Order: sequence, then C-alpha cells, then structure tokens
Amino acid sequence: MIHRLQFRLLLAFILVILVVTGTILVFVVRNTGSELQQFDRRAEQNRATGLGFLLTRYYALIGSWEGIQLLVEQIGVSEEEHIVVTDADGILVANSRGSSLGKQYHTTAEGTPLFTPRFLPRGGTPLAPPQGKKIGTLYINPESKPTLTRHLAETINRFLLWGGLIAVVIALLLTFVLSRRILAPVRALTATARKLGEGDLSQRVQSQDKGELGELAQTFNAMASELERSEKLRRNLVADTAHEIRTPLSNIRGYLEAILDGVVSPDEATISSLNEEVALLSRLVEDLQELALAEAKELKLVIQPEDISAIINQSVVSMQGQAASKDITLKAELPERLPLCAIDAGRIGQVLRNLLTNAVTHTTSGGAVTITATPSGNQVEVSVTDTGDGIPAEELANIFERFYRVDRSRSRRTGGSGLGLTIARRLVEAHGGRITAESQPGKGSRFTFAVPVTATLITS
Repeated sequence: MIHRLQFRLLLAFILVILVVTGTILVFVVRNTGSELQQFDRRAEQNRATGLGFLLTRYYALIGSWEGIQLLVEQIGVSEEEHIVVTDADGILVANSRGSSLGKQYHTTAEGTPLFTPRFLPRGGTPLAPPQGKKIGTLYINPESKPTLTRHLAETINRFLLWGGLIAVVIALLLTFVLSRRILAPVRALTATARKLGEGDLSQRVQSQDKGELGELAQTFNAMASELERSEKLRRNLVADTAHEIRTPLSNIRGYLEAILDGVVSPDEATISSLNEEVALLSRLVEDLQELALAEAKELKLVIQPEDISAIINQSVVSMQGQAASKDITLKAELPERLPLCAIDAGRIGQVLRNLLTNAVTHTTSGGAVTITATPSGNQVEVSVTDTGDGIPAEELANIFERFYRVDRSRSRRTGGSGLGLTIARRLVEAHGGRITAESQPGKGSRFTFAVPVTATLITS
C-alpha cells in the first residue's frame, strides 16, 4: 500500500496542505491577536482619558473626592466595568463595587494618574497634566478580567481553527479525486503493458489527455505498434528463411534420391545442378550472416578516404554484362569533381552492386539504368535510377524489409533472396548515412543513399 503512487501522492498533498494551512493559521492568529490587543489597549486608554477628565472636573468643582462614590458606581454599571479611584495617598475613595472604601488600595495594575486641571485664561478647557497637582489615581478593570476584544479573539481563533479543519478535509477529498483521475492513464498504461508482456501485441492505450500523460500514451502506442510490426517481421523472417532454405535443400535431396534410385545418373550436368543449388544455399546463409552482423552493429568496416567516383565506375563495369544481356543501357553521370568519402570501399561497392542488380532485374528490355552522384553539405548523395515497372505506393515502405518482394510471383532465382536491399540499408547506416527510395508505377524507381565526406577534393 505504502509503495503505491496514489498513496504517496496523497501523503505528499496532505503534508503540503497541512504545512500551508498551519502556516496561514499561525500567521492569522498571531496577527489577529496582536491587533486586537493593540485595539484593546487604545480603547482602554481612551476610556481612561475620558473618565479621568470627568473625574478631574468633578474634583475641580467639589474641591475634594466627597460624593464621588455614587458617580463611580453609576459609571461602572453603565459601562459594565470595575472602576476604582484612590486619592493622592493611595486611599480608596471610590469603588464601583462599593467595598473597602477608606482603606489603602494595594494592586499591581497600572493606573491612570489624575491631576488638578489648569485652565486657559479665556475659557474653561483644562490643559493636560502634569501641569496640575496629583489628586489621585484611576483604575479600570484592575483584575484584568477578559475584555470584549479577548472574547472576540477567542471566537475568531475558534472559527479559524474550524475553517482550517474543514479546508483540510475538502482539500483531502479533492486530492483523492484528482489523484485517481491523474493516475487513471498510468493504470491504463500498466494494464496495457501487462497484456503486451503476455503476448497480446494488439493492445493500445485509450487516452484523451492532451498533456504529458497523453504524450506518454501516444509514445507507448507507437512503441507497441513497432513491437507488433517487429514481431510480425520476425515471424515472417523465420517462415521466409525456412522457405528459402527448404527449396534448395529439397532440390539437392531430390537429385540425390534420384541418383540413388538410378533415375538420374551422376554425370557432369547433374553435379553442376547440385553445385548451383549448394551455391544458392551458401549465398543465402552468407547474406543472413552478414545481415545479422550489420543489425548487431558488429560489422567490421575499414573506413578511409576513398574516391567514390572510381567505386561507381567499377560497379558499372561489373554490371555491364548483365545489363547488355537484357538490352539495358547502364551508365554513370558524374561531376568532374567529387570530395573524398570516408567509407569502406568494399562495402559501398556491395551496396552499389545490390542496387544495380535490383534495378537491372526490374527494368525491361530497352530500358535504362543511370547512376548519379552530387555533393550535399558534408555528404555525397548517390542515386540509382531505372525506367522499370516502378513500385506501388503501398509497397514502398516495405522494400527494405527482409525477404520482401514487390512481385510475389518472382522466385528466388529471378527475384533474388529478398535480402539485397535490406543489406544495402544496413551497410549505408553503418557508415552513418541514409538510404531512401522513390518510385512511380510504370515510370521507374530511384534509390538514393548518402555517405560522409572528407575535406579534400579530387579531380576525376
């Protein structure tokens, strides 16, 4: 449970919510309490100032504190406060509660000193003390009983606490709902991955999310599609390899059984046929081995500066006989200057022969096959163009796959093993280049590959 992502998300959200809510509550409570205390002190000061003014006026009119008790009791009742007045010697002269009068008043509370007023020459407005003589001290709520502001602060703190708890509960509920919604695509990915692992490669993630999770689902689906495609190709490879090997083996076995049965004599023609079947079988095995090395990136290449023009011309010369036998024009159209290429001459020659063989095979009598080469940035692009039958658009994406033949009716004798283009692609990619194909049915095809160059130019 504790290792589940939803639990960890909930725990993280809970911690964040508690920290944020607690910080806000502490800040608000502390500042609210401080502000209310300041307000309480200002209110007490204002009350003390007003009441002190009233008491000093009374003293000024009477000349003593005589009769002040009645006034203080009335004020205490109306203001709902405990008021104490002492004379200059600290003797209690008035108590809104009517007790201990005439006795020495002992308290730790801070009182407001009362002074005789000093009047201006014109008017009866007194000036503030200490211009006059001290006549006593005023105490308001000397026991420091809870004031209205303290009750208000407690009420506010209580509501803040309940509000914070309610906010935490709501936040937790929202977090739970949102975490389930966020993790739904993850669960879908997990379930789909599990089914893929069990061998059902048709599974895909259904997600409408437009964010990162949606992108993850799309990437996962693309990976699943590639796995399904690779698995299909693997199965086809096994089936096609078995078929390609079975055919020459069956022919060899047939010849040998015929010789044993005396139906066919082991003459020169029979042995020649057997040798041809063995050669085809050997070539197929070599192609498969070479392809396996190329795909495992274990193919050994001798990379050095090479004149690609010379390699192209050699390939044309080696294919002239096969082209002439079909009345096909084979030529190379090269610029005067081409940069040296960092390549393995033998492997690039193999690529060219595979492409030329493919072009000559699929070009009808009277057609033409042309090789061109042009510099392009830090590469040289070599193109092999033919005027053959062309390749349908729906087949073009598969022509570099193993054992793939556009014309299914072609045998391995007329259509090759189906590995030539695959090997060519792997060899070009091993050089850090790329190979592409363009074709229009009925108009021919063009195969183009690019290889890296060195810095030095040569003249051909």
